[in-house]
Amino acid sequence: MNVTEAYVDSLALNGSAIKNGRDLVKKNSFPLLCESEDRTVLFGECKGSGKDPYRCSADFAVEGNPVFRCSCPSRQFPCKHILGLMYAYADGKPFETAPIPSDLAEKREKAEKREEKKKEAASSESPPKRKTNKAALAKKAAAQLEGLAIAEKLVLHIVHSGLGSLDKKTLQTAEEQAKQLGNYYIPGVQASLRELLLQLRSDEERESLYTGAMERLLVLYALLKRSKTYLQAKADDPDTPVDTETTLEERIGHAWQLAELRDHGLVRGERELLQLAFRSYPDEARGEFVDEGYWIDMGDGQVHITRTYRPFRAAKYIREEDSFYQIVQTKELIRYPGELNARIRWDEATLRDAGAADYSDIRSRAVRSFPEAVKRVKNQIKNPLSDKHPVMLLHAAEIRKSEQSFVLVDEQGKRLVLGDISHLEHPTVSLLPLLNGEWLKGQAVLVMFGHDMTLNRLIAQPLSIVTSKAVIRLLY
Repeated sequence: MNVTEAYVDSLALNGSAIKNGRDLVKKNSFPLLCESEDRTVLFGECKGSGKDPYRCSADFAVEGNPVFRCSCPSRQFPCKHILGLMYAYADGKPFETAPIPSDLAEKREKAEKREEKKKEAASSESPPKRKTNKAALAKKAAAQLEGLAIAEKLVLHIVHSGLGSLDKKTLQTAEEQAKQLGNYYIPGVQASLRELLLQLRSDEERESLYTGAMERLLVLYALLKRSKTYLQAKADDPDTPVDTETTLEERIGHAWQLAELRDHGLVRGERELLQLAFRSYPDEARGEFVDEGYWIDMGDGQVHITRTYRPFRAAKYIREEDSFYQIVQTKELIRYPGELNARIRWDEATLRDAGAADYSDIRSRAVRSFPEAVKRVKNQIKNPLSDKHPVMLLHAAEIRKSEQSFVLVDEQGKRLVLGDISHLEHPTVSLLPLLNGEWLKGQAVLVMFGHDMTLNRLIAQPLSIVTSKAVIRLLY
């Protein structure tokens, strides 16, 4: 068991859960702390509000996929008692070696049998294929097309009326109509429409407001047009192949299931990943908090994204992601449809500390030619439905101060202007003068690209710098 404070922090739902778990240890709330003879199970008792203590445990029999149990009624999981148990172990508190309680042993045995059955089913020569309900698919596609028609009428009304003529009453009516789209299985389209309406309600200066609104209108128009063509084909023929090359399905609102992604071959074997940057932000249009991590695949150097959505109403019950500093070793890596920065996820993983050899390997993966990087970015962002802010790891011979801003310079002397992108809402360029001069020469720099309307050119915002010894994070 490699139970460290950083590992326990990564399991907690949020900062409050971390504090509550640590406080239990400080208050000596655990009259009983035990460890199994094979050192795979931690269990104990924690004082609660009632006369009987809560019985909590952490079973690490399956490496990378621990099982937590607690007798408390908390809806947060792992609860503060389980976190406190592991914090006590990480802090070096004395744990008594004892036999696993009978109830835990029984549950463990049942879990092992379930895992064995899963492995047998997975290894069978002809695993049962999921049957597709073609009638249900056609019915759903028809409902989605009906919803798209409503959204299209609303967009056309906004365009014909003119952005300048939209008042609060008109926008209120439009928002009520957008709310109706929740009945048509197109939550992605609904969120895009809400983004437009939120933009029109903002207090930005008029020129900036209309520029942003026009960009969103163009994206929304492209989304409606392509979605209509795609869904019509599915309504006409339920056997139409699912789009697994682009993010169209996700933009319409489809929530990919792991079984689907496996069926479409979007699974890789063992991989090693290191997080290079992280951010968390509220998405008002979706009504959710978004936790977003940028990870480099140590195998091929690709930069991927992990993205967790936490609905505002249930945020305290869903684990809040955070910056992560250890290397994640996954047994299976799931890849979502996407482009330069495809979304990924995994279920089981083990951790190890990063070393000099790892940082050297990451640095060798950085793109060394800026013209090549810019070409790849332009090829992506010219598609209206592509991510307009791709992230890439670049090798910079130097980070230099120019007359107006900082620039990255590659080995051929080509420059890339650095600037803060409004999309991020977190400036980082102003931090560069504070860095050690050695970190500004011959380093790998993770940047996010964006199009500056004022300069009419691509700019890049630095997110982190990978040196030979560490990752210097400018964005958390």
